Amino acid sequence: MRDKDKNIKRDLEILKEFNILYIEDDINLLKNSSDILEDFVKTIYPATNTKDALEIIKNRKVDVIVSDILLENENGIEFVKKLRDDYDIYTPVILTTAYTDTNYLLESIKLKVENYIIKPINIKELLNTIHDTVLPIKQNKEILKSYNIIKTISLICDSKQIEVVRFIFNNLNSENIFDFSYTNIMKNIDISKPTLVKIFKALVDKGILTKLQRSRYLFNENRLNQLHFGDNSE
Repeated sequence: MRDKDKNIKRDLEILKEFNILYIEDDINLLKNSSDILEDFVKTIYPATNTKDALEIIKNRKVDVIVSDILLENENGIEFVKKLRDDYDIYTPVILTTAYTDTNYLLESIKLKVENYIIKPINIKELLNTIHDTVLPIKQNKEILKSYNIIKTISLICDSKQIEVVRFIFNNLNSENIFDFSYTNIMKNIDISKPTLVKIFKALVDKGILTKLQRSRYLFNENRLNQLHFGDNSE
């Protein structure tokens, strides 16, 4: 992949929301690249082989995989095939290689790999490629959040409820958990505590929120999708 339009302005701040798995058997290259990437992304998970990489994927949230094709005694393309065929994992993949072998390119196209970077790796190109890979994910998240806000508002809909619903969705973490006390919410929204308690009770009663602890709630997206627009019944 070559950056055809160097004038495109990318907001690299969005990378801070994403976790990257970086597979490279050149330890020095892995360390140097990882050290730089960790300043831009949420978390960088370095791995020198596919066995370690698979363990990371199984136990951590990985949003994008960056992998060399020719690893020591392994092949990055075969690893991607294994993830998809054996584990039904379709995490976006960026392949890196020192070669421009047509067979690799064809295999990458067949696997619908997101991008392909020729070594030596240019960090700016790598960051831009990661950005272009996660941007659709970010956009889809925003679309889904807007949809969920609209649908929730349709279920409980006066002006204060709308403000609270928006505040909840804008402050969900990556695990769909909302962790704000009533006091903290009231610092951001002009609302009385009794009204706030009533709104949260309605959301809990409908199954949209599940109370985990005193001020921690889990947003239940599946439950929201089961409810119908305009259903204001308890």
